[in-house]
Amino acid sequence: MNTTSDFEVLFRDNLAAYLQGLNEVDAHLPEAPDIENLWARVGESYLPDAMREFNEYPTVAFGWIMYVGMAIAKYWDEDWELYSKVDDLYHYLRDKIDFDHLDDYVREKVLLLSADEADRLQHVVSESSARVYTQLRHLPVEPGTESAFRAFVAALHEMYLMGAAMQLWRMGYHMTKLGE
Repeated sequence: MNTTSDFEVLFRDNLAAYLQGLNEVDAHLPEAPDIENLWARVGESYLPDAMREFNEYPTVAFGWIMYVGMAIAKYWDEDWELYSKVDDLYHYLRDKIDFDHLDDYVREKVLLLSADEADRLQHVVSESSARVYTQLRHLPVEPGTESAFRAFVAALHEMYLMGAAMQLWRMGYHMTKLGE
């Protein structure tokens, strides 16, 4: 196991089980090609900030990309015709305030959550980030290797996708398999 897709499956299964247990996502995760197709650009823009933060604040590196996924899902629902034209949605979000307060900005200004909703979401994101970080640390990969980097990127990708899945669910997009 050292391919990005192998790592993604591990992180996805872990996060999906946790979030399904909280009733934050459906058992059948959404397929959102518009949001998924942005990952290459978003991930590339986010990676320098994530790498800078990772050593001292690893859960922040994972949590903030989850918030970015939520914000992009909200933008997708709100006015994708407009937001899809923004060249770099990650920098667009980050530069509204700064990296350190990106979570506050998304909760308050993008998702428009009440204080109680924001606190609950912060707890869910924090726990998701801690779970992924713990899982990453226990993978059989050598730190500083290509495999470790692939695992890190896979974890960021899955946090982004789960953030989008959570927000889609919150906005009423419930996923079921055909025939259910």
